[in-house]
Amino acid sequence: MTDTLRFPDGFRWGTSTSAYQVEGSVRADGKGESIWDRFAAVPGAIENGDTGDVACDQYRRWAEDADLMAGLGLNAHRFSLSWPRILPDGGAGRVEKRGLDHYDRVIDGLLERGIEPLVTLYHWDLPQPLQERGGWRARETAERFAEYAAVCFEAYGDRVRDWVTINEPWVIGLLGHQLGLHAPGEKDLRGSAEAMHHLLLAHGLAVRELRSGGARADARAGIAYSLWPHTPATDSAADHEAAHGSDGYTNRWFLDPVHGRGYPADMRAHWERAIGPLDFVRDGDEDTIAAGSDFIGVNYYTRRIVRAGAGDGPWPWKVEGGRADVPRTDLNWEILPDELESLLVRLHEEYSGVPLMVTENGGVFNDQPGPDGAVHDDRRVDFLHRHLAAVHAAIGAGAPVEGYYHWSLIDNFEWAMGYRPRFGLVHVDRETQRRTVKDSGLWYGRAAGRGGIPAVPGSVG
Repeated sequence: MTDTLRFPDGFRWGTSTSAYQVEGSVRADGKGESIWDRFAAVPGAIENGDTGDVACDQYRRWAEDADLMAGLGLNAHRFSLSWPRILPDGGAGRVEKRGLDHYDRVIDGLLERGIEPLVTLYHWDLPQPLQERGGWRARETAERFAEYAAVCFEAYGDRVRDWVTINEPWVIGLLGHQLGLHAPGEKDLRGSAEAMHHLLLAHGLAVRELRSGGARADARAGIAYSLWPHTPATDSAADHEAAHGSDGYTNRWFLDPVHGRGYPADMRAHWERAIGPLDFVRDGDEDTIAAGSDFIGVNYYTRRIVRAGAGDGPWPWKVEGGRADVPRTDLNWEILPDELESLLVRLHEEYSGVPLMVTENGGVFNDQPGPDGAVHDDRRVDFLHRHLAAVHAAIGAGAPVEGYYHWSLIDNFEWAMGYRPRFGLVHVDRETQRRTVKDSGLWYGRAAGRGGIPAVPGSVG
């Protein structure tokens, strides 16, 4: 049909979740304590005193949620394994078989329903025993991560092709170690740089494990980056330079070393002025980090508007709020699908030949069930349409985008914001755990079934 934007055959119409945000059952079946279990227990750390103790109860209800995905006609799902559920102490010395068996059932259940799993090894729930030995500030944690990865590759590598090693290393470093807003709640600029480096080192060590055997021959690995398009506040040379610097801080500092270019010189100079010599980057580390990345995971939500001048941190730029003429989500984030298109094209041009996957994209729209029991979230339907159209346009410009994973499948625990923001295609009643597929979920399912979206906004009939 000429009025439909068709996506390539084999395109992945998926959703995303992470273990701590949906599973609950934080003490079930031998699971060890994570840094988020500890952090959520700190008074005032999480809005409303919320925790992930119950979350969406998906540890017990995973089959119900898999049936929802299958019923919608989705063919892919990204989820994370809980490191402390598999290795309660963090290292491979004690493997918890009940945890391994749980994810065996989940993976098999997805495959039986025609849903391809994209498995994330680390989505922020570090085992607390490792944190007590330095956490991501310590090189040992990267080494223990490689052991954990090897256990997972051995257990599931016969069925799982694609692996995300680390989710959003910049956010972990910034919110967890520099600003103290996420677990482990540290405020240490040098510690944040150490953590970011060791997260990238962990990726490289895990890729080496993947290449050494224990997984299928076509196995692939990549990082899911939090990537931010940058807009200079004005057209001045100073603001353009500031935007380039901020791009180095959030984007190039991670992409460049993983893809064999080493840490960018301009950002290395910024870090050295801020914290002194980067002596935690040892000889050979950048070779390890560049061990391989078979795809780029793109977590995109909004942009950064940057102006030259001293900001809140040690950098010579400051980030401004959005523009008044741009629509917003209920979290007040600008909605800018064109920026996603530009980002995907840029990645294709700068890291040529590397497949791309939109591993997270979504918005907070806090619509509730109406008198008819349905959730009429028209704004999320429009958000989906516009962002998928942007992905389609990027593919048309040559960007090798293999799939789109909407964040999130279900309303879940949103870290320091607790349960206030609702990102899901499926509404979850906090008291009863009852799932209600929103209009956006029905729309997305119809698009997946057709393999395309309308050329102009409207329903997929």
